[in-house]
Amino acid sequence: MSDKPGWASPGSSSPDPEHGPGGRGDRSAPPPGGQPPQGWGQAPAPGRGGWQPPPRAPKPGVIPLHPLGVGEMLDGAVSTARAHWRTVLVIGLGVAIVTQIVATIAMRLWLSDSEGLAALENNPEPTDEELRQALGDLFAFSSVTGVVTLLGSVLATAMLTIVVSRAVLGRDVTLAETWADSRDRLLRLLGVVLLVPLLAVLAVAVPALLAAATGNFGLTVLATLGGAVLAVWLYIRFSLAAPALMLERQRVIPSLRRSAKLVQDAWWRVFGIQLLVLVLVLVVSGIIELPAAAIAGFIDGSGTDALTGGLSDTSWTYLILSGIGAVIAATITLPISAGVTALLYIDQRIRREALDLELARAAGIDRPTDPDGPGL
Repeated sequence: MSDKPGWASPGSSSPDPEHGPGGRGDRSAPPPGGQPPQGWGQAPAPGRGGWQPPPRAPKPGVIPLHPLGVGEMLDGAVSTARAHWRTVLVIGLGVAIVTQIVATIAMRLWLSDSEGLAALENNPEPTDEELRQALGDLFAFSSVTGVVTLLGSVLATAMLTIVVSRAVLGRDVTLAETWADSRDRLLRLLGVVLLVPLLAVLAVAVPALLAAATGNFGLTVLATLGGAVLAVWLYIRFSLAAPALMLERQRVIPSLRRSAKLVQDAWWRVFGIQLLVLVLVLVVSGIIELPAAAIAGFIDGSGTDALTGGLSDTSWTYLILSGIGAVIAATITLPISAGVTALLYIDQRIRREALDLELARAAGIDRPTDPDGPGL
């Protein structure tokens, strides 16, 4: 480590710039009758006095073991995907392909061939029978795709959280190890993934219905808005329940309590990071899916009408080609969103519980990294 200029040592006499050599006007000369104190126009001896920069936090894996910034979380999620690309690719691509295949088939069966939807698009005053058929087709499509998407999200979240936890320690992880560590907690995670949105929906629906029963429109609007605010508050408060369940082997209700404890006094920070990730995911998905849908429209022969047209006139060619874009987008965004959530959980534990010390010990690190040496 090279020598660095330091500050004057505590207790040394203050030089005088107004009285020539040795005075406060000449900082290059030592005071009369003695050696210059440490820091007087010279570098401090190594290990003796002088200001030294704090040691860098150790970095055994994809993140440094200190409270994380937003950039470090995003970088950690991307670094995890790069370091364990085979495992992450199989998880993300597998979930995306299965989900999109089901969504494509369901869209073709219930929406593209729906006489009810076709009637709604062409007739501004549909009959009751046409309206019931259109709503039935939409319900069937939403139910099938919703269940498959939910199960895929649970599986991807569980396995990617395990991958991130290993990547933080700099350890390799295979797909088989990831599955072995996550499979016994999938049902509990499904409970969390179902319960949190349900609480958010109830937070909006209950006040809105109670206000609507009074017949006061203004009160209903205010109750709905208030319920929406409560729903967002609850969703963020319980947003770390999934990684808490996976990494601490918690049950459903204790994992919700754990998330609430970690988010306490940091709600706005967690909300801002989750909102940023959501916007990032939407932007990346749009950048990939919109051109794919446009290309599919031109190949299909419908041109840009496929982007603005109804759901009842889409062909297999358009659905398959646009679905490829959706698969690519999901393969990229799934690891990012799941990785940031897991790292946000780890960051909150570092800030509140000094988890970085436990992680350092688990990684076999006994001392901080030298500030001038290569980081771990």
